[in-house]
Amino acid sequence: MKTVHLYIALACISLLGACTDVIEVDVPEAPIRLVVEASLDWEQGTTGNEQSIQLRTSTPYFQNQDNPPVSGASVEVVNLDTGETFIFTEGTPGNYSIDTFVPILGNRYQLDILYNGERYRATETLFPVSPFTEISQSTEEGEDDVLEVNVSFQDPETVANWYYLRFQGRGDLLPELYYIEDEFIDGNEFSIFYEKIEDEDENIQEFQPGDVVDIQFYGISEDYYNYLQLLIDQFDSAGEPFSATPVPLVGNCINLDNPDNIAYGYFRVTEKTSAAYTFN
Repeated sequence: MKTVHLYIALACISLLGACTDVIEVDVPEAPIRLVVEASLDWEQGTTGNEQSIQLRTSTPYFQNQDNPPVSGASVEVVNLDTGETFIFTEGTPGNYSIDTFVPILGNRYQLDILYNGERYRATETLFPVSPFTEISQSTEEGEDDVLEVNVSFQDPETVANWYYLRFQGRGDLLPELYYIEDEFIDGNEFSIFYEKIEDEDENIQEFQPGDVVDIQFYGISEDYYNYLQLLIDQFDSAGEPFSATPVPLVGNCINLDNPDNIAYGYFRVTEKTSAAYTFN
């Protein structure tokens, strides 16, 4: 019987070794696109004069490299309510900055980019953010009695607001993102918590005393809220059995000269407030 088992094992190995034909599959490559990282975020309590915009180009999906920087572009932002123009100048390749920007709540701002002979344009409105009313810790809101950070804010009454909340523990690679609409909390105080549940497979550890979590809270436009909702939902569903096939999200940067040559990324103008919380 041992001899029969040996013959069978050798036959299986022989079959496995024979299945070594290389199958070449032609994978279509998407065209190279302009990638716009234009987040003009005004921190409460500062002038907001220093702002920067990053321009890159996309890379093929299976190509393992950083997005190449875009140099030599013309970048400016216009306040459509006052007519003032802010010219962003290139420092390091692909990074365009200014130290004289003037943020005004409620004003509309237009981003204009000239790159490779084509004009890109996006428009956003600067919305306010509500300050935090309380930041605390507990083990009561979530699961398994683990440490969690709780933040609260007061939503203005009879005013439509959209918010973006970002938590990131010091040392964590990825943040936790939330989008909030005030449809059901208008005029009320609202609280939300963030915790981490231990997961050895994902190398996630729950918060411990002494850990620090950075919190950023933004007042955003309805358009950016909708974009963020799609972005977060697509990211959270990645890898699930019945999740939709992820597709590149098109932001608000329109190509005026060649609409088919779309740009990726988003131009946003926000007011934000930030805090760092240390667990005890």
